[in-house]
Amino acid sequence: MNTIITTTTTTTTTTTTAPSALSASPPAMGSGLGDLPQGLQDDLKNAFGERFSVAMAVRQHHGRDESSFAVQPPQGVVYANSTADVVRVLELASRYQTPVIAFGVGSSLEGHLLAIQGGISLDLSNMKEVLSINTEDLTVTVQPGITRKALNEALRHTGFFFPIDPGADASIGGMTATRASGTNAVRYGTMRENVLALEVVTANAKTVRTGTRAKKSSAGYDLTRLFVGSEGTLGIITEITLKVHPQPESIMAAVCSFESIAQAVNTTIEIIQMGIPIARVELIDANSVTMVNRHAHLTLKEAPLLLMEFHGSSTSVQEQISAVQAISREHHASDFEWAHTPEERSKLWTARHHAYFAALQAYPGRRVISTDTCVPISRLADCLLESVEEANASGIPYFLVGHVGDGNFHFGYLIDPESVHERARAEALNHQLVMRALSMDGTCSGEHGIGLHKMDFLVSEIGEDAVDMMRQIKRALDPLGIMNPGKIFSSTLSPLHS
Repeated sequence: MNTIITTTTTTTTTTTTAPSALSASPPAMGSGLGDLPQGLQDDLKNAFGERFSVAMAVRQHHGRDESSFAVQPPQGVVYANSTADVVRVLELASRYQTPVIAFGVGSSLEGHLLAIQGGISLDLSNMKEVLSINTEDLTVTVQPGITRKALNEALRHTGFFFPIDPGADASIGGMTATRASGTNAVRYGTMRENVLALEVVTANAKTVRTGTRAKKSSAGYDLTRLFVGSEGTLGIITEITLKVHPQPESIMAAVCSFESIAQAVNTTIEIIQMGIPIARVELIDANSVTMVNRHAHLTLKEAPLLLMEFHGSSTSVQEQISAVQAISREHHASDFEWAHTPEERSKLWTARHHAYFAALQAYPGRRVISTDTCVPISRLADCLLESVEEANASGIPYFLVGHVGDGNFHFGYLIDPESVHERARAEALNHQLVMRALSMDGTCSGEHGIGLHKMDFLVSEIGEDAVDMMRQIKRALDPLGIMNPGKIFSSTLSPLHS
């Protein structure tokens, strides 16, 4: 048996049809949009000076995310420094009936920030202040542009941390708008569970507050949850009040390898069904391990593995480890390898988070069509293993990683962007994967969101009537259709000026 060492860490009017989930190539949307109306440009220049730009380099930077869609950039970019700036932009956008798309760091995967109907990209990265830290109540209030790493750096000396970790150093505003989760969700939940209150500027330039710092409320409709996950289609989030959590007394990370993905997945299922309060349990397939080893200069065994982390008191961590080791051995796991220091843990998790970039480095010139689903833990093995079999048969290079502790996993299909056949095959794999998850009472996206890529699947998941209810909410809060139009679901609403 391995020795266990415990480490303590304290617009425009052009209407664009949304891409089908099975489209053979990414649509070149937004072409022929022209410039913003001259009156709007003049007003934005007067209001923001050098913080308003129509320079092509600036627009292109704000017109691309990590998806594979080819879309023309926004027609202009405004850098907001305050809620008052956001109000002013939406006043002008409403007057000129021009789309507004919030921009954080550009790490979204499903086309959320693409200006498919032109308009203004509203960059919130300058709004990055920590407004208040209330350790007695375990809350923090921040502006939307702060990234998760910067937030945790600000919290480092308080004894608390913010656990939501989607991998990329995303902005808190973007994480809120897409209802992000990530590697810690199995223990700490998602953004849905960790956002208490918001300040939001609506399409008609009104500033509203939803929620309070109280742990619970029965006061009216839950507007906070309405905006969490709304993908910028209902308003611009300008302040977020979050739960924070005590830094664990003890943290241990471990890697163990398996002969097959099935053994790794079945180990995970038993860990969760036994109620072991593991903080993180990540599946990395052999393809991903090979890519990560080369990218991060690691020497992990190139086989399916689980990367696990245990949080708690020294005693509780030891109890968790003993239970997990026993389960893993039953499924023929290799000996555990331990990360004994914070630096070793950080290296392992950084390598996991860089799996996407490791894949791109392994296949130069290819692009990733990424997808994720989430299923009830009892159906995880069936869904995942059938999807692996299809991916292997396709001949398309791929990588697989998963937050399998909560039934969520991700495929990245690596395609030649010039090959219509490969793109169509990858989208067919995506379609088969998502429809399989839905047939098992799962969801089309555990954390990426809908954006452009999964609109058809949303209808399949919840039905036309439920999607129409969403459209009615959209019309009520954004009657001109200027808030990130064309995302989540197709709509007849579009900006009216020409």
